[in-house]
Amino acid sequence: MIRAPFRHSPPSPVRVPAVRDRPTAARWPWVATIGVVLLVSGCHSARGARQGQPAPLAGAGGSSDSLSARLAPPPGATPDSSAAVRPDVEREAVKLFGDSVASDSAATPEGPSWDIDVRSYEAKERVAYYVRLFQNPAREHFAQWVGRGGRYDAMIRAKFRAAGLPEDMTYLALIESGYSPHAYSRAAAVGMWQFMTATAKGTGLRVDWWVDERRDPVRSTDAAIKLLGWLKDQFGSLYLAAAAYNGGSGRVSRGLSRYADDLQGASGDDRFFALAEKDYLRAETRDYVPKLIAAALVAKEPARYGLTVTYLPPLAYDTVRVGPATPLAAIAKAADASVVEIVELNSYVLRGVTPPRDSLLVRVPVGKATEFRARYLALPESERVAFQRATTGKADTKAGLASRYGLSAKQLGWYNPKLGASKRGRLSPGQTVLVPTRAVVAAALDVPDPAVERYGSSRSRSMATHVVRSGESMGAIAKRYRTTVAELKRINGLKKSVIYPGQVIAVRRSAAARSSRATTSSGSKAKPSAKASSGAAVHVVQRGESLTAIARRYGTTVARLRALNGMSDDAIRAGQRLVVAG
Repeated sequence: MIRAPFRHSPPSPVRVPAVRDRPTAARWPWVATIGVVLLVSGCHSARGARQGQPAPLAGAGGSSDSLSARLAPPPGATPDSSAAVRPDVEREAVKLFGDSVASDSAATPEGPSWDIDVRSYEAKERVAYYVRLFQNPAREHFAQWVGRGGRYDAMIRAKFRAAGLPEDMTYLALIESGYSPHAYSRAAAVGMWQFMTATAKGTGLRVDWWVDERRDPVRSTDAAIKLLGWLKDQFGSLYLAAAAYNGGSGRVSRGLSRYADDLQGASGDDRFFALAEKDYLRAETRDYVPKLIAAALVAKEPARYGLTVTYLPPLAYDTVRVGPATPLAAIAKAADASVVEIVELNSYVLRGVTPPRDSLLVRVPVGKATEFRARYLALPESERVAFQRATTGKADTKAGLASRYGLSAKQLGWYNPKLGASKRGRLSPGQTVLVPTRAVVAAALDVPDPAVERYGSSRSRSMATHVVRSGESMGAIAKRYRTTVAELKRINGLKKSVIYPGQVIAVRRSAAARSSRATTSSGSKAKPSAKASSGAAVHVVQRGESLTAIARRYGTTVARLRALNGMSDDAIRAGQRLVVAG
């Protein structure tokens, strides 16, 4: 059982004890003496400050919030004996009378601090524009987004802190999606952190027909941290990393190379703003960091900007492992929870049921994991079964078959994505069809195909992209696309050949087409089964073949083929080379 008790609540006001709780000089004669010492030491410190020892300013790192930092003398100052008495006397007073006699300076909040550099840039025109936008025209929406963030903020901050990245990068999810796990962009980016399919897989997320971890606020946060860490290492600036997160690392790299002479005087995060002044980055990317800074300003002090925020309760859950094809409705009953609650906790499960061939860790409300197994096994078998199986006949159509079981053709397609049909719409006879129960369909999400990749029109029509996989080198990618490392570096504005998994590399579309044709032609000319150089038997997938048919042909199982080829599902394509024995 894994418990994730992430908690978040808006800042609580400082509690000031009631006057009647405080001892008076009449009741406690010594208090007057202590008060005099505190007053004298306070006046002495104030006089020292007026004599050329300015108080430290609050910076991005928040160091001024530390009590020890505020009380420490400035560099080079001579220790003052009367000032040194103050904390000692105050501690003794607190021991005797409680914290009601602590000095006002210790109890007075100094205001918010950020661990990203907000103060240096808050006066910039575009930052001010978004601040006005969030507190006026978009006030209601922004307040709703901030309130939704109450569910995830503590979890996100804990993960960023553990990774050594600034916690206030949580506001990246605020401007990306309004903290919505199901946000879907025109470019087919999905989830709270708005991942494209290829980039998500490059960071280790599972994205397939049954499970889309881009919609999982916890695992997608891990992926976002991984990607932001790579980008920060690449650019040496958090704000350049954020720009690359939005607009692509290749474009940012090319911009830094193109305007290298103009940017020589800039360093750190200033380099982003220097690059943004050029007419190079897309408008969305130019405004991305100002929007992030404005969001951090307003979200941390919503009342100051006239926003009333109602925070959602923090995310908390236990986890249990269930077998393949387990309905979420059955999980809800075993956990004594509503289906809505289980669907929300398991937002990455797309079809209202766990994958047909995979066990899965699922989330249940806190405290419900202990008796889960016993309660699940006590359910009637009819509630634990997700599907019945049907076989297509000669005259069957998808719509007709779906109607027979009280489903729409679309709903039937959710569970049978590879159902083959003729041009006239007739299903190929003899196919096995999964027919879901009504409870399974009721818990399913109506979402686009997770494999869809759609890029904005701003991308050059002459360019395609390649997502770097673990273990790939720049040389291997150049060889695949029949180009050179130097050309790839030039196209992507890279000074070094260092790349990382999940990075999107631009390649010329003509080279990508040649690579695709080479793979297909080699598959069409090769025999269906051949020996790889390692001695393993390899099968080249032919058009219309399924993994089940290939497994039957070679006397093995689908599970064995998937294990041999590192596959998470049964998806295959014509021309693909599969290891069938080894």
